[in-house]
Amino acid sequence: MKLSTKGRYGLMAMYQLQLNYGNGPMSINDIAKAENLSELYLEQLFTLLKRGGLVKSIRGAGGGYELTRKPEEIKIGEVLNVLEGDMALSCSSMKNFPECKNTEDCATKNILDKLQVKMEEVLNSMSLADM
Repeated sequence: MKLSTKGRYGLMAMYQLQLNYGNGPMSINDIAKAENLSELYLEQLFTLLKRGGLVKSIRGAGGGYELTRKPEEIKIGEVLNVLEGDMALSCSSMKNFPECKNTEDCATKNILDKLQVKMEEVLNSMSLADM
C-alpha cells in the first residue's frame, strides 16, 4: 500500500493547523510556506477536509482555516479516510465491492484481513495531537 500525496500533504497541512490550534484561522498561504507545498494543491485538499467536517473556513481579512475539533479528537485514520477514501487492503474490507468468489480458497485473505485490522488500530489510536 502506498500513501498518495493527498494523504501525506493533507497530514502535513493538518499538522500546521494543529500547531496553530486556538490561535485563530491559518491561511493556505501560511500553511504552504511552512510545509513548502503548492497553494493550489492545498486548496483542493482543504475542499475535501472541509467536506469531511475536519476543518472550517473563515472568510475575510485574517481568515483561513481551522480545525473543527480539538487536535486530540481528530484521529489520523479519519484524516486519511477523508483524503484517500476507503483504505482497504483486501476485498473483504472494501465497501461496495462485489463478493469474491474465492473466499474459501483465497491464499491472501487471512493475512490481508489481519493487516487491515492492525492498520486501522494504529491509525485510529493516533490523533493530530500525537504528531
